[in-house]
Amino acid sequence: MNSSNLRRNQLTEVFQQHFGTAPSLWGRAPGRVDLMGSHTDYNLGYVLTLPIGRDTWIAARPRADRTVQLYSLNLEAQASFSLDRIVSDPQQRWGNYLRGVAQVLQAEGFNLVGFDGVIHSTVPMSSGLSSSAALECATATVFEALGSWQLDPVRKAQLCQRAENQFVGVNCGILDQYTSCVGQAGCALLLDCRDLSSRPVKLAEGIAVVICDTKFKRELAGSEYGQRRAQCEAGAQQLGRRALREISLEEFYTREQELSAEVAQRCRFIVEENDRVLKLADALIVGDRATVLSLTTKSFRGAGELYEIGVPAMQSMMAAMLKAPGVIGARQAGAGFGGCMVAFVEREQVEAFAESVRRDYHNATGIQPETYAVEAAAGTGLVAV
Repeated sequence: MNSSNLRRNQLTEVFQQHFGTAPSLWGRAPGRVDLMGSHTDYNLGYVLTLPIGRDTWIAARPRADRTVQLYSLNLEAQASFSLDRIVSDPQQRWGNYLRGVAQVLQAEGFNLVGFDGVIHSTVPMSSGLSSSAALECATATVFEALGSWQLDPVRKAQLCQRAENQFVGVNCGILDQYTSCVGQAGCALLLDCRDLSSRPVKLAEGIAVVICDTKFKRELAGSEYGQRRAQCEAGAQQLGRRALREISLEEFYTREQELSAEVAQRCRFIVEENDRVLKLADALIVGDRATVLSLTTKSFRGAGELYEIGVPAMQSMMAAMLKAPGVIGARQAGAGFGGCMVAFVEREQVEAFAESVRRDYHNATGIQPETYAVEAAAGTGLVAV
């Protein structure tokens, strides 16, 4: 029996224990890792992003009333709310992601059906792999199927982003939800956050993507994420642009003295990072290892020195990754401040790389990390039964 069938059987058993019957459908949505493009999404720039096989499933069955009853297998916790009165619950933050999606969908005029649901995710929480977006997009997919209507994938991503911005209170960009909704199996996406278009990028044969989790937990809502975004927006405004995406490297270098020192640092990182995204996409397609190493190293250095989103655990993980056999290049992933990092590794040396990273990082920090290779997965949808 394959892993999907085992997982479905497990969720069915848990569903029957909690709700006395079997689920009628399973919605799923993947997490993601950004291969290049830290914080460029809310600056309307480019991101090279990879939807991953780590995903969130919701086993569901419609109810006759307008109640949503939920059980999280990961948290071993319950939540419930009425579709007729959706209010935030500060004591049950994980349930707010589902409440937010329901509120936004109803505000857009979609007919929602109450349901019983069991949630299970293989996306690590608070790690930078978009566990919240995966939950939001899986929720929208379940409401979609139960209500017998369908959303365009990009529109679904936008509505899930709105739920996180307005209901949960995290002022994130579109990257996470877009990747989860629009992802394609077998390739990364080069996303243009200004017009929400993307094109597939297939990595050269022999290059694997390995995620290295520092196990240093981070919280976007409680971090300096909002401050970084505000600084970028202020810098763009001072330079007479709607967003930093509209400023070329050459123009920025000639005008950065118009900004305060700290704002200039933040903006420099974004403008340079945006340029690196396009260059890395080209390098990965042709397998240009030297360019991959150069770009990822500059991205990590800029994230620490200019954007100041690093923590000591990330420095230790970077050192361990760059020493490991088979490494091509490595950098931060997600918003920074801990969580996961990402490495490009020679495919035949993935196991040796992972073993070396785990040993060296643990020796340096006393923390046992998690490492795993990931492949590009399809975007959100129903699990085939």
